[in-house]
Amino acid sequence: MKKIINDPATVVAESLRGLAVAHADLLRVRDDPALVVRADAPVPGKVAVISGGGSGHEPLHGGFVGPGMLDAAVPGAVFTSPTPDAVQAALAETTGPAGALLIVKNYTGDVLNFETAAELAAVDDLDVRSVVIDDDVAVKDSTFTAGRRGVGGTVLVEKITGAAAARGDTLDAVEALARKVIGQVRSIGVALTAPTVPHVGQPSFDLGPDEIEFGIGIHGEPGRERIPAEPADALLARMVEAVASDLPFAAGDRVLLFTNSMGATPQLELYLAHGIAERLLAERGIVVERRLVGPYITSLEMQGISLTLLKLDDELTQLWDAPVRTPALRWGI
Repeated sequence: MKKIINDPATVVAESLRGLAVAHADLLRVRDDPALVVRADAPVPGKVAVISGGGSGHEPLHGGFVGPGMLDAAVPGAVFTSPTPDAVQAALAETTGPAGALLIVKNYTGDVLNFETAAELAAVDDLDVRSVVIDDDVAVKDSTFTAGRRGVGGTVLVEKITGAAAARGDTLDAVEALARKVIGQVRSIGVALTAPTVPHVGQPSFDLGPDEIEFGIGIHGEPGRERIPAEPADALLARMVEAVASDLPFAAGDRVLLFTNSMGATPQLELYLAHGIAERLLAERGIVVERRLVGPYITSLEMQGISLTLLKLDDELTQLWDAPVRTPALRWGI
């Protein structure tokens, strides 16, 4: 295993220190428990939007802390859920009378620990709601989840709810928007190589030189099937069919297309894939109105991509376009 680290036991803490010094104008980092918090938190009168989960998916979630998106991110160890006390600490640093929304990916540890924190916050008279993102169309169940996994759609939920909170929406309204996005977003991922968790020291699974894992999860969970390596046109056709047929998306739908690198896929290949996906959607009569391309929810150094489709309307488009200023996503400010 070759990685630019010192000790696997301290890799998350050292990475967070680097994030803090690189973006001190946007956020601050707390060590014990580990937290990433907006530099100006708590923001008076504003609903706090908080997310988190295991590290190794950067820039998710800490890279999305800042105006127009998250008030706090709660990082666990690599591919490991954060503890309830860390989520409680994030609530304490960000949440006032307007309440807080917790955005939780559908992994068993995340759901249990965030729910526990919300229940404990209620004892302190904080109004805290939780939504669970489960956009992965690949499988119904996995060893990590009960039901579908939360993957690329998480980025879109965080952006849109963050914009709603920034414009002054109530907690009821922010929660309703989150549930609307969750109901209208779908994702699929593929892997060409496996990630290596630092404290494990070897790849999470084995793939032959001519194999692709279709429907991979962001922790290296098994996908829908293993397929022979094939040209990009054929692979993207599989991916678009899997996502578009699930909701289903139909001719005339306006969508946001998010083409994501799982960590090691070069931009050359990523934009090639995005162009094919846009063409295939156009052939179905689906109108791509907004786009996001890049490594925004990764799996360490996994080589692969994911596609996410969100059905848009005027309000969701307006919230997507709203100003955002975070380490990883920024426009309009």
